[in-house]
Amino acid sequence: MTSVNLLGVAEHPVLGESPYRDDRDGVPYVPVGDGGVVLGLQLGDSVFGLRADHAAPGVCLIHPDQAARHALTAFACIGNTVRVRSGAADGAVGKVVGKRGEEGRVIVALPEDRLGQVRPGDQMLVRAVGQGLRPPQLPRDVMVLNLDPAVLADLPVDMAGDSGIAVGVRAVLPGKVAGNGIGRPSVSWDLDLQIGQEPPAAELRTAVPVLGDLIAVTDIDARYNMGYRRGWITVGVLVHGGSPLPGHGPGLTPILTGPASRIGAEPDPAGHVGLTLESLQLQ
Repeated sequence: MTSVNLLGVAEHPVLGESPYRDDRDGVPYVPVGDGGVVLGLQLGDSVFGLRADHAAPGVCLIHPDQAARHALTAFACIGNTVRVRSGAADGAVGKVVGKRGEEGRVIVALPEDRLGQVRPGDQMLVRAVGQGLRPPQLPRDVMVLNLDPAVLADLPVDMAGDSGIAVGVRAVLPGKVAGNGIGRPSVSWDLDLQIGQEPPAAELRTAVPVLGDLIAVTDIDARYNMGYRRGWITVGVLVHGGSPLPGHGPGLTPILTGPASRIGAEPDPAGHVGLTLESLQLQ
């Protein structure tokens, strides 16, 4: 597949005229953790582990030119290699773990000791590859997206079946939990899941999900713009934490989508199923 070198810049968090947002009950809060460089959070941690808003495990990359920012977000894929090219962390190597909307952000995990050296404005090189990936055994009406080919082999995805593929996931959730991201392009946005911590992950009827988990959402077609489609299913990676904001929650970057008759999602509520620091060779 074609590889493309992309420039990403470590984001500085931004606020509007007011430092506050309003939660589901109208209570103001300061959205700490939304964008920028977030320390002390990594793959495998609970999506509700920090009192934060949309906290991502690492550094969010943007580009000062909006058109280039759209390309950065659309071309980058989970598992792509990222090299820091300026600042105190120059030479550090990380991996793309997801992306999210709000004008486009690419989320990059770095070893924790190097992440602490990153400052907003540092430049990073993303070796983008993966969009358009189509394994020969993939059913015609199923699409893979946002995924580096090297990562696919490490995920619980079995394409050896006669009628479709089997995917191990942490949970299967109904499409009614889909929030922010509906109607947005699936190569650039994540899909926020409106699941809450109180009672803990009640919608899951299981343990609290963690960053990197694979989650399936029913009746969502994410081939192009994400939207409702009866009888379809979308599988993605949880890439950022929860949010008190109405319509928001833990974010899912889609990696597989197609008819539910073609994608068999097999839940394993007891354990972490999906992307890990070990699988990305960051630990």
